[in-house]
Amino acid sequence: MDNNSTTRAVVFPGQGSQSPGMADPWMLHPAGRAVLDEASNALGRDLAAGCHDEELLATTEFVQPALLACGVAAFRVLQAGGATFLGAAGHSLGEFAALVAADVLDLADALDVVVIRGRAMQRAGEEHPGTMAALLGADVEQAVALCDDARGDDVLVVANENSPAQVVISGSVPAVERASSLAAERKIRTVRLNVAGAFHSSLMEPAVAPIVERLSKIGFHAPAFPIAENVVGALVVDPAELRELLGRQVVSPVRWIGCARALAAAGAATFVEAGPGDVLTKLAKRVVPEARAVAIGSPEAAGAFLSAD
Repeated sequence: MDNNSTTRAVVFPGQGSQSPGMADPWMLHPAGRAVLDEASNALGRDLAAGCHDEELLATTEFVQPALLACGVAAFRVLQAGGATFLGAAGHSLGEFAALVAADVLDLADALDVVVIRGRAMQRAGEEHPGTMAALLGADVEQAVALCDDARGDDVLVVANENSPAQVVISGSVPAVERASSLAAERKIRTVRLNVAGAFHSSLMEPAVAPIVERLSKIGFHAPAFPIAENVVGALVVDPAELRELLGRQVVSPVRWIGCARALAAAGAATFVEAGPGDVLTKLAKRVVPEARAVAIGSPEAAGAFLSAD
């Protein structure tokens, strides 16, 4: 049983953490299976089977609801083991899982919005082609200066403030290419990301209206615990504010440094990453070095973590 609810935060990964078969472990636990069955019924397809289809996993439209379902399944397994948390955050798409975990959104409503979000982002990426690149060894100030110097007449912005030494930029292909060349001159390593568009930039503007329209028609409830929200990088508890910020998320930077530090300031000494991969576990160790960070990618991992804690 969990004895450390006041020192734990749960965090949920976003797009890019998907992997073939990522739903399989959660199908082996009753709490996880219940979530995945609900998601499959809502989506009209076998989600676990779809996670073995690499073509589907390459589409924003499928992978976003699949990641949401896997994140919530992981959380429900932790919850079934007695875990409670002082707060939550999700990286970009992962914020939807955080909102479900905090009882702000029902899973069915969150899935519905995420399907619309995935389609809208895919379409915006096709209408306004763009890309993203990670800057390794650069802080936010250096990334902003790089964007200012390489932007020209194109779109180029800081998209993800991931850690003090990892920032992601987003924009038109020519602008990102110019920034990559300039970064090399400044001894900053760049890695182009395999994405379908310039997420978290103004090139995603066409995706905002359909997302906001759907958000306006669903209920947002008071959270069971605070959400460290991406757009502001701070704790938010007001449902109306959470709705408004979620509508702006796809064109706003992910202020993950702020999110992690806000949770730490609230008392989080352990960050529990619920879902596939360990991206946020690694980031937590860089943003809040004194904190413990644990990736929970299976019911076995959840059980081992809770029994040892």
